[in-house]
Amino acid sequence: MPLATDYETCVDEFRAFIHAEESFDIIERHFQTAGGSFTLFFIDGLTKENELQKLITFFLSEKQEEKAVPCIRDLPAACWSWKSTYEELALCVLSGETAIFSSALRGCAYSVNFRTYPGRSIGEPESDKVMQGARDGFVESLLVNTALIRRRIKDRRLRIRHLSLSGASNTDVALCYMAGVADDAYVEKIEKKIRAIRPKGVCLGFQSLTESLLRRGWWNPFPKVRLTERPDTASAQILEGFVVLLTDTAPNAMILPTSFFDYLQQTDDYYFPPLTGTYLRLVRTVILFLSVVLTPLWFCAVKHASLLPPFLSFLVPTSPGALPLLLQLYLAEFVIDGLKIASMNTPDMLSNSLSVVGALILGDFAIEVGWFSEDVVLYMAFVAIATFAQQNRELGYAFKFVRLITLGLTALFDLYGILLGLFLFFLLLLCNETADGTRRYLYPLLPFNGKALCKLLFRVKKDDFDEE
Repeated sequence: MPLATDYETCVDEFRAFIHAEESFDIIERHFQTAGGSFTLFFIDGLTKENELQKLITFFLSEKQEEKAVPCIRDLPAACWSWKSTYEELALCVLSGETAIFSSALRGCAYSVNFRTYPGRSIGEPESDKVMQGARDGFVESLLVNTALIRRRIKDRRLRIRHLSLSGASNTDVALCYMAGVADDAYVEKIEKKIRAIRPKGVCLGFQSLTESLLRRGWWNPFPKVRLTERPDTASAQILEGFVVLLTDTAPNAMILPTSFFDYLQQTDDYYFPPLTGTYLRLVRTVILFLSVVLTPLWFCAVKHASLLPPFLSFLVPTSPGALPLLLQLYLAEFVIDGLKIASMNTPDMLSNSLSVVGALILGDFAIEVGWFSEDVVLYMAFVAIATFAQQNRELGYAFKFVRLITLGLTALFDLYGILLGLFLFFLLLLCNETADGTRRYLYPLLPFNGKALCKLLFRVKKDDFDEE
């Protein structure tokens, strides 16, 4: 709807349009100068007070008060633009800019960008720490996050496109890529896909954006996008031809395209020499896959204890416990998750004590009263530790679901149940739909690319296995 040509009418209609009288944080200020009247609208808490004070002083100065329309071009470091509709001007004000109406203007107003957002320091992410390397991390401010990437990539080929999602939140999104390195057709496809979605809001960051991009396949527990809170990781992926999405109010970056094998890498691998990085990656991969098959294999071995050779007799528990072994394993899985939830909801100064002491007390009491076997506690402790070997929690829960299903299949079909569980594991990976939709989730295994697979499984020099 276009702005009214009458000054008083325009101010009244805009005040009603944004419901300024119903929100205490929407500030309205009126000023009278020799050149005429003007009105300011801005959000308290999203505007730089010092810059706003300079703006008001500038309008009331002797140099400007005789002008019918104060010359905003004379104000140093002012980013301004003309607006001719209530919708455009309201979006600017609600985003933190200052709307200025003047009695000398007819059917238009202008907005000045003095916005600032509350934020925290760019400290190292708690969930993605490294033993060596940079200690900064993404925050909830989009401009700060793009600056962290610009600081690392001083190349004119770096492109950062601005996209704005619709909905109540009108969230800003930045599409980052290297021109000439990333696939141009793929970049255009991602941009077109983002512009086409119409979410109600993206208040939950990338989870809301992912659910808007993907409308099906949510029965599959494996993660569909790869996130990182580290600017160095995001910058390295951009240089390799990946596309990175940054969302305002989200302290992480979405990396596209993604595959399952990308989750086996961690930033720490590249801050160590190739031999050490390869060792860490192999240990992490082996532990991760062992967490899926360890308890089903042990359960199957105990179930057929009479067939075990003498040197494997230690696998059979001396005191099996009062509860059935399968029920013990399932209960232990639920108790571990309960401890995790309790630890997350506990104040920081007590969370470590709760998780460690709580696990010891529960495990000891369960053995003392005869509910659980000591072997069950041992194997489930290994499984619990293995889930922390990789950083993606969604992937950890996907492995948990596969493990629980494999345990149930093992109870029904013995060794064939384990094979069925592994087949289901592979089938879920094969059928998983990612947000990009251009590469299989199991790439570079399917379709097979030996050099790319070797690069993902082993920490090698950057130039050793460059793809053509």
